[in-house]
Amino acid sequence: MERPDPDALLDKIQRDEEKRHRGRLKVFFGASAGVGKTFAMLQAARRRLEEGVDVVVGLVETHGRKETLALLDGLDILPSARFEHRGRQLAEFDLDAALARKPELILVDELAHSNVQGSRHLKRWQDVHELLDAGIDVYTTVNVQHLESLNDVVGQITGIRVWETVPDRVFDLADEVTLVDLPAEELLDRLREGKVYLPHQAENAVRNFFRKGNLIALRELALRRTADRVDAQMREYRADQSIERIWQARERIIVCVGAGPESTTLVRAAARLASSLKADWLAVYVETPKLQRLPDAIRKRTLDALKLASELGAETVTLQGPDATLTLIAYARMRNVSKLVVGAAPMSGWRGWLRRSTGERLIREARDIDVTLVNSGTVRETAERGEAVARLAGIGAGSGRSTFVSYSYAFGICAAITIVESFFVDHISLANLVMLYLLGTIFTAAKLGRGPGVMFSFLGVAAFDFFFVPPRMSFTVSDTQYLLTFGVMLMTSLTISHLTASLQRQARIATMRERRTGAMFAMARELGAALQTAQIIEVGTRHVAEVFQARVAILLPDSGEKVRQKIENPDEALTLDASTVDLDIAQWVYDQQKNAGHGTDTLPAAPALYLPLKAPMRTRGVIAILSPRMEELEIPEQRRMIDTFASQIALALERVHYVEIAQDALVSMESERLRNSLLSAISHDLRTPLTSIVGFASMLAEAPGGGPLGEREQELADAIHDEALRMTGLVTNLLDMARLQEGSMRLNRQWSSIEEVVGSALSGCRRMLAGRTIEARVPPDLPLVQLDAVLVERLFANLLENASKYTPAASRISIVASTREGEAGGERYVKVEVQDSGPGLPAGMESRLFEKFTRGEKESAKPGIGLGLAICRAIVEAHGGQIGADNRCDAAGAVIGAAFWFTLPATDAPTIETEAIEDDEPGEGAQGAAPPSASPASPDSAVREPSASVPQSDPESANRT
Repeated sequence: MERPDPDALLDKIQRDEEKRHRGRLKVFFGASAGVGKTFAMLQAARRRLEEGVDVVVGLVETHGRKETLALLDGLDILPSARFEHRGRQLAEFDLDAALARKPELILVDELAHSNVQGSRHLKRWQDVHELLDAGIDVYTTVNVQHLESLNDVVGQITGIRVWETVPDRVFDLADEVTLVDLPAEELLDRLREGKVYLPHQAENAVRNFFRKGNLIALRELALRRTADRVDAQMREYRADQSIERIWQARERIIVCVGAGPESTTLVRAAARLASSLKADWLAVYVETPKLQRLPDAIRKRTLDALKLASELGAETVTLQGPDATLTLIAYARMRNVSKLVVGAAPMSGWRGWLRRSTGERLIREARDIDVTLVNSGTVRETAERGEAVARLAGIGAGSGRSTFVSYSYAFGICAAITIVESFFVDHISLANLVMLYLLGTIFTAAKLGRGPGVMFSFLGVAAFDFFFVPPRMSFTVSDTQYLLTFGVMLMTSLTISHLTASLQRQARIATMRERRTGAMFAMARELGAALQTAQIIEVGTRHVAEVFQARVAILLPDSGEKVRQKIENPDEALTLDASTVDLDIAQWVYDQQKNAGHGTDTLPAAPALYLPLKAPMRTRGVIAILSPRMEELEIPEQRRMIDTFASQIALALERVHYVEIAQDALVSMESERLRNSLLSAISHDLRTPLTSIVGFASMLAEAPGGGPLGEREQELADAIHDEALRMTGLVTNLLDMARLQEGSMRLNRQWSSIEEVVGSALSGCRRMLAGRTIEARVPPDLPLVQLDAVLVERLFANLLENASKYTPAASRISIVASTREGEAGGERYVKVEVQDSGPGLPAGMESRLFEKFTRGEKESAKPGIGLGLAICRAIVEAHGGQIGADNRCDAAGAVIGAAFWFTLPATDAPTIETEAIEDDEPGEGAQGAAPPSASPASPDSAVREPSASVPQSDPESANRT
């Protein structure tokens, strides 16, 4: 057994020490609601209670299930904290009370829940973390759709996006995860029996989220996620216990990719094997010093094989090590790999007698791993014959002058050493003369390379024998002991030549890597200090161009998601010009988030290489690289370096982007605060004089002494009165908006009838609605709604005023109310529409109309400042509803008007008992009964007759609506 890594031991000790003072987290994990997570959690808690553990229920959502409620009997339940949110009192988990109580175990249901505004933390899982830090054990529940990494996948499967999520690291850090599983058929049966939702909610749930196909897919996701977690725990345990032996609990395959021609064959075979075993697989390439000396054309095979493996779904890994076999075995044991796939082509000729193949060494060394040999001898032999023919065809033309000069220098060095030694042959022993030849071998191999060093080794032995060993000037050896000297000298010279050349190459590679690492560090440091996009472009372009000796262009998207080149102070030596960059290729790379251009599978004929700048949130742009030696960019380590540089640039661009967003948000907040303060001040200062003007105008309606005014004076008094009222309405809107934005307006919620609020609003707006036909369609079974009647009446008044401004004088305005059911068994709500017969809404303005100081017509003679609809949205959102607007169209698609709608939650109204009326006193009982409109809470107010069309020419017609 190898000696344990000291750093790993120290890390394990620190983690164990941290866990000793921290509470334990147990997660009850399920595929969807209704599988029994809360039930299983309560059962486990009761078992712990029987063991004498102090158990407290912090918060458990029973959803009215009798079986779950029964398990709460006998458990200590922590009182909930009360928070006011939009005028309602909501119950939340009381974190401070739990910390003060400090039980041994606490139950906190629904880990992904978002806390009410005003709580200490935004998310419940943050509350759980604080409990764990305090040394309290926690039991909690979570569904698979709430995991952040699976949120998009679940949304695509079910068609419903879940907004409350838990980071995967929270789930992975749990000490124990219990999977609560239930087949889809049983869950659907529970749903129909009303054990998950109420009956009317269950029907909608079965039609939407709880379809059988959805439940099967969610169940598979939950099982796979649990299996991944268990596998990670097993590998962590093996690492902590220094267990090198493979535990084949789960199939995982590694295919050994090399520089041989059979690499692609091995990758395809491994892909077929992984598919048949339903196993994860990795394509691993171990780069040794020998492989680094191979020509680029041969090394390109490795890149092609890794590309193919990635396309077939493998995880690609490149390792560094002096021995490919040992490095591969160590990595396989670290990843708990069960099978290795290698080529089985035997080595031809004398090489097969001298050393074993990689497959044979793996079988010999990796006794606890299954090794699968793929016969690729035919592929290898065909490729070797082609390479031999190519080498023969390239003799003469392919041999450069530099190689000939290197061998000439080696021959000259050997001759020079021989001449120098001839002067000292009578004064120095032959053993010391050998040392000079060995010194020459080191110098030749270090300066000229491996080939000249090997040649010098043979020349040195031959020269030593011919010129210095008796009989001199002859290869004849008089003493047989010199044969041993020659053999040792030759082997020593060859070994020194090999080691010196290898160390020289490794030193050059290390220097090159150190230079690139330094360049990466320098670029990361400069990018970290960059505060503008132009600075990031300049820094990234300069460093990439210097490291790869290439010209670079960084293209960023505009507001229309079209990439374009942005150059600040262009330098032609570093930056690609617009004529060289193909914007169509760059746009494809940006849209598809894939590489393209030279050396890729997409548009390989392009002169430049295009890479997406991928950041954690989204792709931030495209980088284009054009080098005189593009083939060097295809080398694996070069490609990894380029990808690293691109990632650093993308992260910097995303950081600056969010900094700009934060600055804009801060400026907007300050502007909004200043605007609200100004509006509030103006509103308060104008309200008093406007009230006085309205009063004085009313007084002018009566002449001094009680006599009537003249016709002209009466018109002036009415005009003053109407304009003052209009100004009072504008000031009221300004003041209401300021209060709503500041949050100082508190809702006075009471159970009220929508019909009564509509009637009050129509009564107050009868002057502005004069001449129009008002139709109110309110069904008799419309439930009571808990609302602030004054604010909702203001909401109706603003919508009616808006409709009167943009509709003809004799047109029809309709108010339609109905009850709707939420999606997937959600809460009921009341939807109200105000429909007009005007010109409709401008295209694209349906949502912008509810912004402050926004009007449908920019230049219009109609009075108003664009605050009415903004106030409507603020009032609706304060009640927990939604608001919107759409155009009304006829059967032919022509616009016939606009419809403004809003929704309000419709919870169950409280039951009010009424005294029975005796039969013998019918008249007295009828006279003593209050009318339905007398009390909003009266049960009779929920029963109404639908209103008919009411022309507003009659001032009292609003009371009949």
